[in-house]
Amino acid sequence: MTAALRFGDDGVPVEDARFVLVPVPYEATTTYRKGTALGPAALLDASLQIELFDEETGTSPLDVGVAVLPAVSCDAMPDVLASRLRALTATHIEAGRVVGCLGGEHSISLGPIQAVAEAHEGVGILQIDAHPDLRDEYEGTKFGHGCVMKRVLDSTAVARLVAVGLRAISHEDHEVMRDDPRVRPFFAHAIAHRPPVKWIEEVIKALPDKVYLTFDLDGLDPSVVPGTGTPEPGGLTWWDALALVRAVIEDKTLVGFDVVELIPEPPSHVSDFAAARLVMKILAYAGAR
Repeated sequence: MTAALRFGDDGVPVEDARFVLVPVPYEATTTYRKGTALGPAALLDASLQIELFDEETGTSPLDVGVAVLPAVSCDAMPDVLASRLRALTATHIEAGRVVGCLGGEHSISLGPIQAVAEAHEGVGILQIDAHPDLRDEYEGTKFGHGCVMKRVLDSTAVARLVAVGLRAISHEDHEVMRDDPRVRPFFAHAIAHRPPVKWIEEVIKALPDKVYLTFDLDGLDPSVVPGTGTPEPGGLTWWDALALVRAVIEDKTLVGFDVVELIPEPPSHVSDFAAARLVMKILAYAGAR
């Protein structure tokens, strides 16, 4: 679909855009529920129904210029996709645009993060997720959704990985978080009964100035987004997640983002709508800044 058919018929030419959205309908290594390849189209369809004025910032996010590119399809393994997305993202970074990738499984994040790390050495990654994704290998690949943050840490240009909402941890994840000083976890059980303003301040302090946001929708509680591959109970609430995203974007410089792991569940559109609203909130916060 063309940009003009999405996000309120207000798509702009890429050369005039400040933000570029890239649908990535990719699914190759999911291990439980299937359907993330359908996520980007469902998100974009839902975006036609959301209001385009943001009451928090008093702005219309699309006014800053948002272009939606054609979907990036790939039948190969995630390392091949990562190379393609790395090259595509780098082109827009060089032009001064912020790229947001719409997944698709979480393995799509590697390429964009690699491109951002090359352009902004010392970048920090804010990961909102139920899972650390720090296994070195999982289900026969080093590049799947369960390994994506371990591959991100292979780059010495990544200064910090701050993961929020974690509540499903493997022993291998635990060892990496324990041994790699760049990793700062915020476990769901540890922040659940604390005032959000307190732990959000700690997240901000843990991040460098330039930040890439990777938002796995299972970081949210399933009561907010049930349509995801592994809907772990006990996730972030909608407003706490938005408070975190807004505070980080206002204090830091957002250099890229992705929203991943949406699985449409027709006839319900609750998850699709929430994912579309989340993307609009990110654009609103970044555009207002």
